Amino acid sequence: MIQVKWILRNEAYDDLHRILSPGGIMLKKILLATDGSELSKRAVAAAVDFAASYGSKIVGLAVSEIFPSLIMPELGAGYDLQGIEAEIFAQSKLNADYVADCAKKAGADCEVHTVKGTHAHEEILRFAAEYGCDSIFMASHGRKGLDKLILGSETQKVLTYSKIPVLVFK
Repeated sequence: MIQVKWILRNEAYDDLHRILSPGGIMLKKILLATDGSELSKRAVAAAVDFAASYGSKIVGLAVSEIFPSLIMPELGAGYDLQGIEAEIFAQSKLNADYVADCAKKAGADCEVHTVKGTHAHEEILRFAAEYGCDSIFMASHGRKGLDKLILGSETQKVLTYSKIPVLVFK
């Protein structure tokens, strides 16, 4: 059995208590965000197992990050990254398909989406609201040190701004 820890903002604690209490509301629709990393694949397996066990629906989401342009002032030019973005989008579609394949094997109800966006956390939060999800399930990306301080992680940003419970898989 996979152990899942709930990491919630204080305002979401009452929702968690209601969900987990006897006779409480089960998680009916879970937004499952994936980036295709090994940790994310393990999170997909855990979320799909959970959804299959409790009759929840998975809304799988892979965000393809886009870059308007790469400016190289020392070369006096900007580089169009459309080719790279197309490759990233294709990989994101494969990541979404992985969610669908896992859900199908487990017998969990699932729909998947791939979207382009400049900030993955914003797309995750938008999709959760747009699709009426009652929770978000995602992997912790494990950034450490200065990188986390400067950039932060998408998971941390989702935790900060989400109004619904967020399950973080480590």
